[in-house]
Amino acid sequence: MLHPQQAFCNADVVIMAKVVGVNVGSNTKYDIQQIKMFKGPDRVIHAIFTASSPAACGVTLETNKEYLFIGKLVTGRMYATQCGYNMPWEDLSATQKKCLTRRYQSGCNCKIIRCTSLPCPISTPEECLWMDLGTDNGQNLACIKRRDGSCAWK
Repeated sequence: MLHPQQAFCNADVVIMAKVVGVNVGSNTKYDIQQIKMFKGPDRVIHAIFTASSPAACGVTLETNKEYLFIGKLVTGRMYATQCGYNMPWEDLSATQKKCLTRRYQSGCNCKIIRCTSLPCPISTPEECLWMDLGTDNGQNLACIKRRDGSCAWK
């Protein structure tokens, strides 16, 4: 599981879009209406492609619903997978929506280390420890570089 900031930093494209149509074939093509681009090329994305089968990490989306899509460009096409970070826009916290505009990008030089059981050491000052154990780091915080070069949750 990735922290949303990690997904943002690793992605080629991060957009908010509404699904307006679907065509199923060897790959499923979702026609979208791009609402906002947070990261990506200087062009409008009109479609999202995914594997037709959930077993192949394909995603199933609802038409007339707005989503946050975080994905890769492959030969000019945007692809979304279950292994990626795609979710209904309404499921994002207000802070996550705000972080998409600048905070996540400003923390891409920091490294988020996931901690699933204690103790969890930090090996460099550029790391933020993500303790996904009932904390709100995933929902409400971003790992940001401070003036001294170290990184911290803010």
